[in-house]
Amino acid sequence: MKRSHIVPISFLLCVAAVVACGGSGKGGATKDGASSAAGSKTFTIAMIAKSSTNPVFLSGRTGADSAAKELSKQYGVNVRVDWLTPPSEDATIQAQRIASAVNSGANAILLSASDAGKLVGAVNEAVDRGVPVMTFDSDVAGSKRFSFYGGDDALIGKQVMQELAKQMHETGNVAILAGSQNAPNLQKRVQGVKDEAKKHPGITILNTFYHAETPQDAAAEVTRAQNSYPNIQGWAMIGGWALWTKTLLTDLDTARVKIVSVDALPSELAYVDNGLAPVLFAQPTYLWGYVSVKTIFDHVYLHKDVPAHVQMDLVRVDKSTLGTWARQLKVWGFTDVDPKYLALP
Repeated sequence: MKRSHIVPISFLLCVAAVVACGGSGKGGATKDGASSAAGSKTFTIAMIAKSSTNPVFLSGRTGADSAAKELSKQYGVNVRVDWLTPPSEDATIQAQRIASAVNSGANAILLSASDAGKLVGAVNEAVDRGVPVMTFDSDVAGSKRFSFYGGDDALIGKQVMQELAKQMHETGNVAILAGSQNAPNLQKRVQGVKDEAKKHPGITILNTFYHAETPQDAAAEVTRAQNSYPNIQGWAMIGGWALWTKTLLTDLDTARVKIVSVDALPSELAYVDNGLAPVLFAQPTYLWGYVSVKTIFDHVYLHKDVPAHVQMDLVRVDKSTLGTWARQLKVWGFTDVDPKYLALP
């Protein structure tokens, strides 16, 4: 595991002052619609995430709104984020929302793709019509988007598996909880888990389980899998959906099963506390919106070069950092952080 890809929580406590920039991005010259943005008193970014009921994307929306407010004050222009995210994952609706954003005069589009294959055409058409597109979390590789903000998904999967093997003392049967089978970022994470597992002879991958990306569906899939495979001893969760509900705290035995998961939202902290998930790899989901909006503004409004890939690094959360991470979540606007974790050193 490359330690440079695990970010200290202390760094994130002041990350609001940091914006990724520099390098040369794909498509440095903007189209006519983007070029005229600097002459307008309103700069609108259409934000189309995967699901408006998924808390990680609501966190990203909060970050996007915060960046818009800062930029508005700094540059004297009304930067606004138009939230066009469908209620549940649907790439067809996302494509429709992209077209709607173009038709309504958006200056740029920020997208997390539910199914990249179904969205290449919609992204390219938007760019051809003069509306630059940036992606975050889940990319549309091969499209005309100018930049992507997200992690190295193959590395994320490898980090999860490497840590899980450590927690399982390098032996046992593992299941992968994988979310949507159509999401390209998740498929790369799954492959990362499998590639890393090959380096641990005592670890056996029993199966990969896909599901709708809701807490209820994910937790139910874990329960079904445990009933079908009673010998599952570890879960490599490439997304934290199943831990957004308390169900597994009582359904799984911490003495028999260990979990390592991506994400560390307020509801997941109890799993670290009781030892069922001794390590979580947090995505700084607030920064999905915050960094992306500032990157878009730099590129489209200020005509700066930006990287084609703005790197997002994970944060390792365990019992020793539980209090610090809980306070970070509160700073980022989460209102459901358990006060007992905020009080930890």
